[in-house]
Amino acid sequence: MPQLAETFIHPTALVEEGAVLGTGCHVGPFCHVGPDVRLGDRVVLKSHVVVAGDTVIGEDTVIFPFACIGEVPQDLKFKGERTRLVIGARNRIREHVTMNTGTEGGGGETRVGDDGLFMAGCHVAHDVHLGNRVIIVNNAALAGHCVLEDDVIIGGLSGVHQFVRIGQGAIIGAVTMVTNDVIPYGLVQAPRGELDGLNLVGLKRRGVPRADITALRAAFQMLAQGEGAFQDRARRLGDETESDYVRQIVEFVTGASDRSFLTPGAG
Repeated sequence: MPQLAETFIHPTALVEEGAVLGTGCHVGPFCHVGPDVRLGDRVVLKSHVVVAGDTVIGEDTVIFPFACIGEVPQDLKFKGERTRLVIGARNRIREHVTMNTGTEGGGGETRVGDDGLFMAGCHVAHDVHLGNRVIIVNNAALAGHCVLEDDVIIGGLSGVHQFVRIGQGAIIGAVTMVTNDVIPYGLVQAPRGELDGLNLVGLKRRGVPRADITALRAAFQMLAQGEGAFQDRARRLGDETESDYVRQIVEFVTGASDRSFLTPGAG
């Protein structure tokens, strides 16, 4: 992306009084920037972009035509209270993406991390919290209050149920409905979302040591076939493992959640 020395606002764009634009921003034709919006340095709004509400967008983020960012939640309980949307740095937000502000009941804030890719037509609902380097593929949708940790990938045309947590490095296949929490590094596929293994390709691409991958595979087998309830198997893993990656799964499973878990071999 070319470096812009000065902020540029196209004559057909509407930037309302009160909006704050950083150095080198580019606001293209027919964009609308609301009065409570703050754009970081070098943010680019290509054209026909709407940024509304109490919305903060981090530096070097690029938003493509017809995206609608920071509008009010699609939640019947929302009564017009002031809530916000915070988007991190270096995100790529493609055509027709929608991201909503939070609700009072959900903490009042929707938060998006850094370096994400949000492909055309995807939706990030109220009170969602996303980590860094998250990828949401075309026309996938995250319902309210979801939590996605770093490096999660959601396949195209997939849906994630409200309050679901998806652990770091997990991948959700295309056309999948996810109704329960997904362990870190899990691989979920099938129409009703089945935990079908580990995201081994992602682990190898990240350069995870072979010993940790072996430990993760053994841990997955224990979670799938061990004795006792799923949480009990996870606690035993925590007592036995020396791998930080396996411990991450244990901490995720034993942490607080409003949903149950996708377990190996179960939808």
